[in-house]
Amino acid sequence: MAVERTLVFVKPDGVVRGLASEILSRFERKGFTVVGLKLLQVSKALAEKHYAIHKGKPFYEGLVRYVQSGPVVAAVLEGEDAVLQGRSMMGATDPRKGAPGQIRFDYGLEIGRNLIHGSDSVENAKAEIALWFKPEEVVDWKRSDHAWLYEKPL
Repeated sequence: MAVERTLVFVKPDGVVRGLASEILSRFERKGFTVVGLKLLQVSKALAEKHYAIHKGKPFYEGLVRYVQSGPVVAAVLEGEDAVLQGRSMMGATDPRKGAPGQIRFDYGLEIGRNLIHGSDSVENAKAEIALWFKPEEVVDWKRSDHAWLYEKPL
Protein backbone atom coordinates (compact mmCIF):
# COMPACT_ATOMS: atom_id res chain seq x y z
CA MET A 1 0.00 0.00 0.00
CA ALA A 2 1.11 3.53 -0.68
CA VAL A 3 0.04 6.95 0.48
CA GLU A 4 -1.77 8.57 -2.42
CA ARG A 5 -3.81 11.64 -3.17
CA THR A 6 -7.04 11.61 -5.11
CA LEU A 7 -9.49 14.21 -6.37
CA VAL A 8 -13.09 13.89 -5.27
CA PHE A 9 -15.83 16.34 -6.01
CA VAL A 10 -19.42 16.38 -4.92
CA LYS A 11 -21.42 17.16 -8.04
CA PRO A 12 -24.22 19.74 -8.21
CA ASP A 13 -26.92 17.20 -7.31
CA GLY A 14 -25.08 16.32 -4.09
CA VAL A 15 -24.45 19.95 -3.15
CA VAL A 16 -28.00 21.11 -3.88
CA ARG A 17 -29.41 18.17 -1.89
CA GLY A 18 -27.25 19.16 1.12
CA LEU A 19 -25.11 16.01 1.02
CA ALA A 20 -21.62 17.49 0.57
CA SER A 21 -20.65 17.44 4.24
CA GLU A 22 -22.15 13.97 4.74
CA ILE A 23 -20.23 12.60 1.76
CA LEU A 24 -16.93 14.20 2.79
CA SER A 25 -17.35 13.08 6.38
CA ARG A 26 -17.52 9.46 5.20
CA PHE A 27 -14.03 9.85 3.75
CA GLU A 28 -12.76 11.48 6.95
CA ARG A 29 -14.28 8.74 9.11
CA LYS A 30 -12.59 6.16 6.88
CA GLY A 31 -9.25 7.79 7.69
CA PHE A 32 -8.59 10.01 4.69
CA THR A 33 -7.01 13.40 5.30
CA VAL A 34 -8.57 16.38 3.53
CA VAL A 35 -5.58 18.32 2.21
CA GLY A 36 -7.50 20.58 -0.20
CA LEU A 37 -11.10 21.76 -0.16
CA LYS A 38 -13.17 24.35 -1.99
CA LEU A 39 -16.64 25.27 -3.19
CA LEU A 40 -16.75 26.47 -6.78
CA GLN A 41 -18.89 27.09 -9.79
CA VAL A 42 -17.27 25.06 -12.57
CA SER A 43 -16.44 27.03 -15.71
CA LYS A 44 -17.10 25.62 -19.16
CA ALA A 45 -13.33 25.51 -19.79
CA LEU A 46 -12.69 23.47 -16.62
CA ALA A 47 -15.60 21.12 -17.37
CA GLU A 48 -14.36 20.54 -20.93
CA LYS A 49 -10.79 19.88 -19.78
CA HIS A 50 -11.92 17.56 -16.99
CA TYR A 51 -14.19 15.50 -19.24
CA ALA A 52 -11.99 15.73 -22.38
CA ILE A 53 -11.62 11.94 -22.47
CA HIS A 54 -15.36 11.71 -23.23
CA LYS A 55 -15.39 14.30 -26.03
CA GLY A 56 -17.33 12.99 -29.01
CA LYS A 57 -19.42 10.56 -26.94
CA PRO A 58 -23.20 11.09 -26.93
CA PHE A 59 -23.31 12.11 -23.26
CA TYR A 60 -20.36 14.56 -23.35
CA GLU A 61 -22.27 17.83 -23.91
CA GLY A 62 -24.86 16.98 -21.26
CA LEU A 63 -22.13 16.07 -18.79
CA VAL A 64 -20.31 19.36 -19.37
CA ARG A 65 -23.57 21.32 -18.95
CA TYR A 66 -24.56 19.34 -15.88
CA VAL A 67 -21.33 19.87 -13.93
CA GLN A 68 -21.75 23.61 -14.54
CA SER A 69 -25.41 23.63 -13.44
CA GLY A 70 -24.68 24.34 -9.78
CA PRO A 71 -21.84 24.55 -7.29
CA VAL A 72 -19.50 21.63 -6.60
CA VAL A 73 -17.37 20.88 -3.56
CA ALA A 74 -13.93 19.70 -4.64
CA ALA A 75 -11.49 17.97 -2.30
CA VAL A 76 -8.02 16.52 -2.43
CA LEU A 77 -7.94 13.48 -0.16
CA GLU A 78 -4.84 11.70 1.08
CA GLY A 79 -4.49 8.21 2.48
CA GLU A 80 -3.33 4.65 1.93
CA ASP A 81 -4.47 3.51 -1.53
CA ALA A 82 -6.67 6.60 -1.72
CA VAL A 83 -7.71 6.09 -5.34
CA LEU A 84 -8.79 2.46 -5.02
CA GLN A 85 -10.39 2.90 -1.60
CA GLY A 86 -12.12 6.11 -2.67
CA ARG A 87 -13.58 4.43 -5.76
CA SER A 88 -14.78 1.54 -3.63
CA MET A 89 -16.52 3.92 -1.23
CA MET A 90 -18.25 5.72 -4.10
CA GLY A 91 -19.52 2.54 -5.73
CA ALA A 92 -20.66 1.90 -9.29
CA THR A 93 -21.21 4.84 -11.63
CA ASP A 94 -24.82 3.65 -11.90
CA PRO A 95 -26.13 3.81 -8.31
CA ARG A 96 -28.54 0.93 -9.02
CA LYS A 97 -25.56 -1.37 -9.58
CA GLY A 98 -23.83 -0.59 -6.30
CA ALA A 99 -24.24 -2.00 -2.83
CA PRO A 100 -25.51 -0.70 0.51
CA GLY A 101 -22.88 1.41 2.22
CA GLN A 102 -21.56 2.86 -1.02
CA ILE A 103 -22.18 6.59 -1.46
CA ARG A 104 -23.83 6.41 -4.87
CA PHE A 105 -26.05 3.46 -3.86
CA ASP A 106 -27.09 5.06 -0.57
CA TYR A 107 -27.95 8.49 -2.01
CA GLY A 108 -28.23 8.21 -5.80
CA LEU A 109 -31.07 7.07 -8.01
CA GLU A 110 -29.72 7.20 -11.56
CA ILE A 111 -26.46 7.32 -13.50
CA GLY A 112 -26.92 10.93 -14.64
CA ARG A 113 -27.21 12.15 -11.05
CA ASN A 114 -24.64 10.03 -9.24
CA LEU A 115 -23.49 12.66 -6.73
CA ILE A 116 -19.72 12.32 -6.83
CA HIS A 117 -16.63 12.10 -8.99
CA GLY A 118 -13.42 10.39 -7.93
CA SER A 119 -10.15 9.89 -9.78
CA ASP A 120 -9.90 6.46 -11.40
CA SER A 121 -6.10 6.04 -11.31
CA VAL A 122 -3.09 7.48 -9.55
CA GLU A 123 -1.96 9.10 -12.81
CA ASN A 124 -5.37 10.68 -13.43
CA ALA A 125 -5.53 11.81 -9.80
CA LYS A 126 -2.30 13.78 -10.22
CA ALA A 127 -3.56 15.38 -13.45
CA GLU A 128 -7.00 16.16 -12.00
CA ILE A 129 -5.59 17.65 -8.80
CA ALA A 130 -3.33 19.91 -10.90
CA LEU A 131 -6.34 20.92 -13.01
CA TRP A 132 -8.64 21.72 -10.09
CA PHE A 133 -6.21 23.02 -7.44
CA LYS A 134 -3.28 25.43 -7.42
CA PRO A 135 -0.27 24.05 -5.49
CA GLU A 136 -0.81 26.56 -2.68
CA GLU A 137 -4.39 25.31 -2.22
CA VAL A 138 -3.16 21.87 -1.12
CA VAL A 139 -1.82 21.71 2.43
CA ASP A 140 0.64 19.09 3.71
CA TRP A 141 -0.39 17.99 7.20
CA LYS A 142 -0.92 14.79 9.16
CA ARG A 143 -3.85 13.84 11.31
CA SER A 144 -3.12 13.37 15.00
CA ASP A 145 -4.81 9.95 14.93
CA HIS A 146 -2.50 8.39 12.32
CA ALA A 147 -1.07 5.94 14.82
CA TRP A 148 -4.60 4.59 15.29
CA LEU A 149 -5.31 4.41 11.56
CA TYR A 150 -2.10 2.91 10.21
CA GLU A 151 0.39 0.38 11.54
CA LYS A 152 3.28 2.13 9.81
CA PRO A 153 3.94 5.86 10.19
CA LEU A 154 3.19 7.87 7.07
